[in-house]
Amino acid sequence: MSRFHLAMAAIIAVMFSSLALGTAPNAAENAEASQWAAQHLDPAGKILPFSFVFDGKPSADLLATWEKKTGKQDLGNNRTRRTSIRTDPKTGLVVRCVAVEYSDFPVVEWTVYLKNSGQKDTPILERIQGLDLQLKPDKDPDFTLHYHRGDFDFAESYRPFEQVLFPNTTQVFSPVGGKPTSAAYPYFNLQEPDGGLILAVGWPGQWATAFERRQGQGVHIRAGQELTHLRLQPGEEIRTPLIALLFWQGTDSVRAQNLWRRWMLAHNLPRPGGKLPPPIYAFCDGGFFPGMKTNEAGEKEFIDALLREGIKLDYWWIDAGWYPCDKSWGETGTWEPDPVRYPHGLKAVSDYVHGKGMKLIVWCEPERATERSWLAENRPEWLLGRGGDSMLVNLGNPQAREWVTNHFDKLITGQGIDLYRQDFNMDPLDSWRKNDPPDRQGVTENLHVQGYLAYWDELRRRHPDMLIDSCASGGRRNDLETLRRAVPLLRSDYQGPDPALALGNQGHTYGLSSWVPYYGQGVYYTAQQPVYCARSYLSPAYALVMDLRKPGWDWDLYRRLAGQWRQVADRMLGDFYPLTPYSLESNDWIAWQFDRPEQGDGMIQAFRHDKSAEASLSLRLHGLDTAAQYRVTDIDVGTPKTMSGKELEEKGLAVEIKDQPGAVIWTYSKVK
Repeated sequence: MSRFHLAMAAIIAVMFSSLALGTAPNAAENAEASQWAAQHLDPAGKILPFSFVFDGKPSADLLATWEKKTGKQDLGNNRTRRTSIRTDPKTGLVVRCVAVEYSDFPVVEWTVYLKNSGQKDTPILERIQGLDLQLKPDKDPDFTLHYHRGDFDFAESYRPFEQVLFPNTTQVFSPVGGKPTSAAYPYFNLQEPDGGLILAVGWPGQWATAFERRQGQGVHIRAGQELTHLRLQPGEEIRTPLIALLFWQGTDSVRAQNLWRRWMLAHNLPRPGGKLPPPIYAFCDGGFFPGMKTNEAGEKEFIDALLREGIKLDYWWIDAGWYPCDKSWGETGTWEPDPVRYPHGLKAVSDYVHGKGMKLIVWCEPERATERSWLAENRPEWLLGRGGDSMLVNLGNPQAREWVTNHFDKLITGQGIDLYRQDFNMDPLDSWRKNDPPDRQGVTENLHVQGYLAYWDELRRRHPDMLIDSCASGGRRNDLETLRRAVPLLRSDYQGPDPALALGNQGHTYGLSSWVPYYGQGVYYTAQQPVYCARSYLSPAYALVMDLRKPGWDWDLYRRLAGQWRQVADRMLGDFYPLTPYSLESNDWIAWQFDRPEQGDGMIQAFRHDKSAEASLSLRLHGLDTAAQYRVTDIDVGTPKTMSGKELEEKGLAVEIKDQPGAVIWTYSKVK
């Protein structure tokens, strides 16, 4: 396309004009991505999409004069890796760009590594940008930036935004406190009139991304670790964030997001045992014990109560508080089962769970320690931020990472843990930066991020059938590098027994589904608005929990809600279509659709808020076969009706909700 000055622009335009834009990528989009990769990422390419300043000189002036080595490798699974290495003969700085091009999706990605191979410290490296890209169109079209808010434990987490980039303006984004999806979200969709570019910044730390629009000059995009001003010591290596670009054509930004969802499922979602993780139904009793300090007897009591009522769980979930903690679960850093409350270890619970045909999730938080913990008393040299309520276990320290890896590997194996849940309940940025001298700014963060990813990689190597949960005070560490290794079983801490939280969780599903196909959330079952609340939290990984020691629960309703989740859980991994505008206003509706065109089925969720005057809406569906007939069913009624795909797309499905507030789920399947 003209905006990237591609040599194949004329050919692509002809191809584009003759292709229908479905959910799958078209040949023109793949050609555009391939041509862009050849221009920017191929070893022969001269326009590099990253930058830095070294000893006061811009990398664009330096790299062209340095010694260059290149390589190319077929990785299988429709991926080709291109490696380009440039070495400064004077200082020994080695710059290695590792890029991957996908042939089944219009996606290219890369990471840049900078290593000191010399015998003394390098001059100052600064302003290191994993992405430094100027989009120069032939004309000066409109640019619209689609982006979302990150999680911050509030109703508007994941809220979508649409921002026109006016000439001579700059939009800058960065998270809060060093957790990558805290308040900001490192995923963007930059749209022009005839297509666009999706950008993801994979960095489990403090990133920054800027979109600078200048009149007649297009858009300049920069993304990288927020602060870098450092010398590399001999043998030391740092890296940039992972940068991923998806090229798309047409005018439909929702279709572009579904291309992204499909790429996430095909190439990024972890595959323990070589398989995509199935939807998960779980239960956790931790919220019903003071300080979340559970015990072996209590765990078994809850499990038995569920089994008596015929509730089939996939996982039993032990959350925080199973280790020695005097006052409450927040006292972390002594990672052994409490010998008083778990006299036989967690193994007694895991054996019990496995004997009932379930698996076990266990919560851990290896990166945080408090003053009276084993780590603070025995390994204080591994901790950053001494004297505070929480100290950071420095995974950039090789000895600390080795101990953490071996200790939690032993815990997983010895205690019979099937799914490892890792939380992170502190902001690390202050600890990182206070540990850096003036000429080493950014080093501690960079090495910690590398250690965190290496730790998970080693756990996955030792436990190839195990899934990891990426919790970090809810959903605050779900960048692309993290999501390649884990799934967010708790998309936000914005949950609880208060029905008022339901509205925000509807918005969470609406926003997050554009970027992350597999996520989880838990809801507390209450007698007040139980159906409305349960459906507001519905997700591929789901937990509907309550204090089973209290009498009077409506078990028939609980079983019905759990059964309805099983009916639709698989469909939530399909394409995602908003059916109404995003709104948390009390006088509105909000609705969306998940569609699986290959299976010919899908689902619709619709919510009428408590002050909405409208009792019904007509919702026009997307992605259907207009020549086919569909069997459409309100799952509460159970009586299907048959409608054509054309009617559902053009006229819409009439949805009525009498309750205020109220929620419905409709399913549909193609008539064979």
